[in-house]
Amino acid sequence: MNIEKFIQRTEILHKRLADLYQTASVLPWIPTDLQPQALKELHNTLKIVQLAAQELYQQNEELLETRNWLEAERQHYQELFEFAPDAYLVTNTEGIIQEANHTAARLLNVSKHFLVGKPMMNFVPLGERQQVRCELIQLSESDRVKELLVRLQKRHSESFDAALTVKVVRNQQGKAISLRWMVRNISDRQYLESGIVKNDRDLFKDRPVHKYSKGETISLNPLVIFYVCQGLVKLNTYCETGEEVLIGLATAGMVFGSSLTSLNIYQATALSDVDLVSIYSAEIANSPTLSHILLPKMNQRLQQTESFLAISGRRRVQERLQHLLQLLKQEVGEAVPEGTRLSVRFTHEDFASACCTTRVTITRLLGKLQEEGIISFDLKKHMILKDSD
Repeated sequence: MNIEKFIQRTEILHKRLADLYQTASVLPWIPTDLQPQALKELHNTLKIVQLAAQELYQQNEELLETRNWLEAERQHYQELFEFAPDAYLVTNTEGIIQEANHTAARLLNVSKHFLVGKPMMNFVPLGERQQVRCELIQLSESDRVKELLVRLQKRHSESFDAALTVKVVRNQQGKAISLRWMVRNISDRQYLESGIVKNDRDLFKDRPVHKYSKGETISLNPLVIFYVCQGLVKLNTYCETGEEVLIGLATAGMVFGSSLTSLNIYQATALSDVDLVSIYSAEIANSPTLSHILLPKMNQRLQQTESFLAISGRRRVQERLQHLLQLLKQEVGEAVPEGTRLSVRFTHEDFASACCTTRVTITRLLGKLQEEGIISFDLKKHMILKDSD
């Protein structure tokens, strides 16, 4: 029964009750002392029912307005999804396509009706499917946006290089329930070959930014080189005794990645809040312009690694620390009235791992340098190196 009919019936009941009251007042066999009380109770009950019915009616109207508004919003976002310039797909966690927009259908040379229900892997060449599956397994365990570089095969047509930006969607319990994909054809990234890339911003203007908070371990991919847009990344390995060894610092404008080292253990940690963009090795190999831009940055990392190697080769720990401080001054130093301030706070463990010594020794040596006035600390505990006279 809908609300309108319910209100109509309460009004009919009210009228019948009024008629009953008039009839009862003229019937001689009904005691006069019972008539008012009984009818009054019925009348009050009916009034409560009528008020409840009116309230339900008002709530129903509000619900209808909310439903209409939500439907209009849904239709609005559905249209944005359908006619977006980029290709969008929604799949379940196994990669079965549940939704696709018109751009995705055109890009893959299939109708939307054909796409729904098909595995995303159908459009990935056989040789690359295992790698994509491994990437998706890692993605399901993280909330980070992932960009994959693969070749996709159009239906009854040629293949093309594609950048797949994938985001996992979770329910309130944190369980992964679906994947959202943005698919871009990067075969025609002609700006890389036409010399339009003039500065670092052009490297990442169309790429997703991966953000890491201070202290987070950065997930490395052997197919990817990371470019540091902002922040500082510590690169380290571990020796046979389990001790950490600092082997590099990637500052803004530098690159790093597991493909740039032969070490079996290679770890990257954010020493501050960090913004990174990923560049696939395949892109670099296919783009002379991109290779030309990244080569000096790789050379910069190589030179820094050699500097750390030279420091570890010095016999006296005091000399290692002094040369390390000069290297840090060059890499992350900023001028202040008192000298040069290190923009990042390093722990005694960080200094010890770079100097191949113990934290106790570093604490003693830093205390001595502070007594001699060679170093000092600001209110935020950042080290300040006194400039040489």
